[in-house]
Amino acid sequence: MDQHGNTVSLADLRGKKVILYFYPHDMTPGCTTQACNLRDHHSQLLKRGYAVIGVSEDDEASHKKFSDKYDLPFPILVDTSHDILNAYGVWGEKTFMGRTYDGTHRTTFLIDEEGNIAHIIAKPDTGDHAREIIELWEGHTDGWVDVKPEEEKKGRKRRPQP
Repeated sequence: MDQHGNTVSLADLRGKKVILYFYPHDMTPGCTTQACNLRDHHSQLLKRGYAVIGVSEDDEASHKKFSDKYDLPFPILVDTSHDILNAYGVWGEKTFMGRTYDGTHRTTFLIDEEGNIAHIIAKPDTGDHAREIIELWEGHTDGWVDVKPEEEKKGRKRRPQP
């Protein structure tokens, strides 16, 4: 189920290239940067035949708030049970500032039109993720237009809002 209560299935996306990206938590700086990068380039991804789906362990209310706040045009799947995270092998031990805990490893799976995993990006570049995907999948970025948020265009560094 996604942030709007809709059921989303990869089987329904056969015939499209799917960007299935896993991220740790809504409203955190790196996750917001990644989601906004995919949002800012979403129309270009659609024109090239890609569908974008996000997944995290956060609940539907958290995803809806995140999606609404940042105007995300793609589904974000709820996985509080960790079923999807475990199926893709992205839930596991992490270490941060000397503390070890279980969490989501930021990973993107590029799934081809037949439903097969074509590429895995183990440590995506959150601020340049859309271009990174196109370059990996297509081998070039011909015709790609890098879209910068208005704040960056004006020379100000963009900071995700919590």
